[in-house]
Amino acid sequence: MSNQPQALTQDFVYALASPNGSDQTRIWFAARQSGLYISEDHGHTWQPAYASLNLDAPLPTTCLALSPDVASDGYLFTGVPGHIMRSENGGKDWQAVPLPYTSSVPTALAISADFMKDGTLLVGTNEDGVLRSTDRGLSWATWNFGLVDFNILSLVLSPTFASDGTVFAGTGSGLFCSQTGGKSWKELSLPVGFVPVLSLAISPNFEEDETLLAGTEADGLFISHDRGQSWERLGEKEIQGVVNQIILPPDFPVRGEVIVAHEYTVLCSSDGGATWEGMLEAEIASLAAFWDKSGGISLWVGMIDGSVKRI
Repeated sequence: MSNQPQALTQDFVYALASPNGSDQTRIWFAARQSGLYISEDHGHTWQPAYASLNLDAPLPTTCLALSPDVASDGYLFTGVPGHIMRSENGGKDWQAVPLPYTSSVPTALAISADFMKDGTLLVGTNEDGVLRSTDRGLSWATWNFGLVDFNILSLVLSPTFASDGTVFAGTGSGLFCSQTGGKSWKELSLPVGFVPVLSLAISPNFEEDETLLAGTEADGLFISHDRGQSWERLGEKEIQGVVNQIILPPDFPVRGEVIVAHEYTVLCSSDGGATWEGMLEAEIASLAAFWDKSGGISLWVGMIDGSVKRI
């Protein structure tokens, strides 16, 4: 990154996002250990997005979520220690909303695809489980009935969450599912037992294909075609350790690419996970991927030093 303060020697990029989910947008957000940054020139230069707050010290920003219609409604949310930061004008101004437990550190944010109607988003935390808001982030309540591990590592909502209420949460000791919008939870079993689930990805066509992918801390990548009831391992030879992130194309499974951040490597499969090839080796912290109409992939990579690269 250029034109940005470097407060920390190691400035982890936790998340990357663009307002319209397109590689063509000029606006990008990067959630970093030193705060939230915005680029308005396609990632060439970056500026602090919390400038209006006049902060005296860096504000670690561990997760990020944009409204599905952020380009028109302006809703943007970030997770910082003890609070959710919310903006209604694309990050120009901010409101800090305290979480029920001020010791909570947000680890994942997930927003309803029907957000402007139901106002729902969920946040996973490091020690207080899952919290839920139905008023566009103005207030938060814990919903942990049946959740036996409150260390949330990953969180994903069904594309049809507004009608089916389905949420999956990866924790330090396994995977949980809610079909009540996050109010109650049931544990799901992976073939490798109760292991940390660092990443989750859900099929855009989940209502029909029921496909879910889970990346673990030390046991590789798994796929389910029945909402997490049964699993098969993907890339057993190529993917044997940490899977930090999983990305699927918007028309999956018609387009069969699967991209994962594995250790310090980005791996891509073009056949739904049957075969894999390396795209990049670097000190990767986060990914964002986009597909054009011709099938080409562009990849944005957040590094552990705070820089962002496009490949």
